[in-house]
Amino acid sequence: MLGLVQDRPLLISSLIEYAALNHGDVEIVSRSVEGPIHRTNYREVNLRAKKMAQALTKLGVEFGDRIGTLAWNGYRHLEIYFGISAMGSVCHTINPRLFPEQITYIANHAEDKFIFVDLTFVPLLEAVKDHLTGVKGFVIMTDEAHMPETSLDNVYCYETLIEAEDGNYEWPVFDENSASSLCYTSGTTGNPKGVLYSHRSTVLHSFCVCTTDGLGIGNRDSILPVVPMFHANAWGIPYAAAMSGAKMVMPGSQMDGQSIYELMEQEQVTLSAGVPTVWLMLLGYVKENNLRFSSMNRTVIGGSAAPRSMIETFVGEYGVEVCHAWGMTEMSPLGTTGNLLKKHENLSDDEKYAIRQKQGRTVYGVELKIVDDEGAEQPRDGVAFGRLLVRGPWITSGYFKHEGGDVVDADGWFDTGDVATIDPDGYMQITDRSKDVIKSGGEWISSIDVENEAVGCPGIVEAAVIAVPHPKWDERPLVIAVKEKDHPVTKEDLVHHLENSLAKWQLPDDVVFVDELPHTATGKLLKTKLRDEYKDYKLPTA
Repeated sequence: MLGLVQDRPLLISSLIEYAALNHGDVEIVSRSVEGPIHRTNYREVNLRAKKMAQALTKLGVEFGDRIGTLAWNGYRHLEIYFGISAMGSVCHTINPRLFPEQITYIANHAEDKFIFVDLTFVPLLEAVKDHLTGVKGFVIMTDEAHMPETSLDNVYCYETLIEAEDGNYEWPVFDENSASSLCYTSGTTGNPKGVLYSHRSTVLHSFCVCTTDGLGIGNRDSILPVVPMFHANAWGIPYAAAMSGAKMVMPGSQMDGQSIYELMEQEQVTLSAGVPTVWLMLLGYVKENNLRFSSMNRTVIGGSAAPRSMIETFVGEYGVEVCHAWGMTEMSPLGTTGNLLKKHENLSDDEKYAIRQKQGRTVYGVELKIVDDEGAEQPRDGVAFGRLLVRGPWITSGYFKHEGGDVVDADGWFDTGDVATIDPDGYMQITDRSKDVIKSGGEWISSIDVENEAVGCPGIVEAAVIAVPHPKWDERPLVIAVKEKDHPVTKEDLVHHLENSLAKWQLPDDVVFVDELPHTATGKLLKTKLRDEYKDYKLPTA
């Protein structure tokens, strides 16, 4: 027997319609590519998204067509987010930090019909345009006064397209399982693979992001998503902000510490979200200039593990609560959040930091477990570790066009590629990527643990740890670190610092100082490059 409730599809259009009707005057503030700060609101975003849908319909865009974007976090990108998906097409965010060959592959594999592009990235498209086999035209995201001279064919001006329409448009109603957006991940072997989200998965994920034990987004917040809109849909924040009616502050292309701090203060930001590399720049600027945060009281750190020293700095020195979160592009992306439980209120600061350093507990809707190499589930005792598997209503069931074959098992579990522990309270801690763990003399050493402890050493800005072959122990850890400018920290200083928290067999066999470390297009350490560069490195203990 079925329940007697209305069956209304969960569509992305409902998010922006709700925001326009109930939070219409809430601001969307952007640092524009052209320069000035731009202000709009949810009512205007909804109207202009409808105008964009009208314009795209006239250009021949149909239900299910993929439309690419190469753009920063800004109000036009937000209008595109809602306009493309809500009309029934698929918003395909392309990461401009990828190599040109990867961008070409992704646009062609997705069969993008049009590409929207910020002024910054027009030269990037000009360099690859002859290899974009299916693109029928390009929309440059600016007004006529700032339209550049370009060699791109079939070019349209964003504002001219918008101005030609009246916005008298009703969002269509269709199956909630229809594709809404497409994001390629480079975290897999071979070519990037497409994760195809649905309207249903996106709306369900938004509910979760808004919960107190999710990211706690509400209408009293002023949110600055430093995480790019081309990185797993900015962790779902644009959709959750519309669902809750929160103010959004968009940083555009200026992602340095000073620019982020000034925007936070100017717009009274209460919540921000980004990867550790961004927060290193922000905290460095704040510290150097003896500044404080006047309004920001919460930050979300994800993308890669947050060093304990960073969490301690935010919480202990600046009174900013840290939510250490974890997820993947394949998970829409939220999987766990490191919020404390009520029973932790009376713990010491040291005990609380130890909990915050973990990636956290699952949010409702996500199941996870750890298994050994034979697939047997491991106990949740905080000691046993294994391959981390996940499943849930916003987790991928397969890659676009079935690239990579079957990626979930018969019971729907997706292998994340991470190695983790889960404690009795459900707090998950990633000990490593399965390909990054260091296997030494029958023991496993977590490169993440060593990295996080190394960054806590005075004078160390960033550190990467990789396995180097050893004739006796199979593999031993090598630390590759970046110093603060003009700081006298030495190898001996760093090893001595690590001795305070690591067992003797976990200590690195050597330390190399470099000017900078390589990163992926999403800001993570590019260990494949480091492993290749140091594959013949001779350890002093070898």
